[in-house]
Amino acid sequence: MCEGSGVLAAYVHDLKPYLFKVNDAIALRYYGLAYLAGFVGVYWVLRFLARRKLFVLKEEEIGDFVAMTALLGVFLGGRLGYVLFYMLPRYGIGALIEDPLSVVRVWDGGMASHGGILGVMIVLWIYARRKKVPWTALGDGVCIGAPIGLFFGRVANFINGELYGRATDSAIGIKFPKSLIEESPERQASAFRAVFEADPGLVGHPKPIEALSEAVRTTPAVKQAIEPWLTPRHPSQLYEAALEGAVLFAILFWVRMRWPKLPNGVVTGLFFTLYAVFRIFVEQYRQPDAAMIGPLTEGQFLSLFMIAIGAGFLIFAFRRGRADARG
Repeated sequence: MCEGSGVLAAYVHDLKPYLFKVNDAIALRYYGLAYLAGFVGVYWVLRFLARRKLFVLKEEEIGDFVAMTALLGVFLGGRLGYVLFYMLPRYGIGALIEDPLSVVRVWDGGMASHGGILGVMIVLWIYARRKKVPWTALGDGVCIGAPIGLFFGRVANFINGELYGRATDSAIGIKFPKSLIEESPERQASAFRAVFEADPGLVGHPKPIEALSEAVRTTPAVKQAIEPWLTPRHPSQLYEAALEGAVLFAILFWVRMRWPKLPNGVVTGLFFTLYAVFRIFVEQYRQPDAAMIGPLTEGQFLSLFMIAIGAGFLIFAFRRGRADARG
């Protein structure tokens, strides 16, 4: 938190979170585009697998399946997970009662990957019963495509300047305006005095951090004023995009293509296990966005359950595979 020359040289994050904007209610945001890109990616991956008889559904069924999984699993599960795991512990039930529409404002950011994964699992179970197909077979296909959505989602988190990393003195450190909330009250007060001098119009704004972030993107004087008061942080969103997105997709796709006759559930087990391992690792560099649970962050704690779930899928799949081979 020093104000030396090395700190001052760090890049101040000033990326706009939207491609274009009419007003606060009408804007094409990268966060929404990230989800769209993820769903399109999953759709094409599943079609690719279906053509090669590596997915349990027919090619013409993929569109409806992806739409149902996206709306009921990813969106509903992800948002409810964010509300339960992060909003309630951080802001309390009073904030939600005062502003109940915050629960549905997904365009402001705030989707829990753990909640989305749980939501998708429930949707897959329901869909499998309706189609009379093994739900683990559905899960294997979705798990191969899911890292594509995770990749674009984490890139969008970076563009939004949210879910930033912990403080760092390394050359890759980035100054995120929203991270001012992590500074001491005294440092925040000094920072806002400098900002108000640069832009008196920000005085008395009901959401000062959000207003500051927007001003940094549009007003060079505000960006210059706030720079000395921000601490460089790891761009942990990009670490997650690389590991939970690109690397995880490459591993799972390679496994499916290399061993096409693996028992149903193996790929799903690998997804849960590897995602959790990558998440636990990256959480060392990510600023905790909820209360710590002992020595663990919220993300690390939830990931331990994912490892257990992944191990359960793997054990069940290989036992089932051996039984089928004997039978």
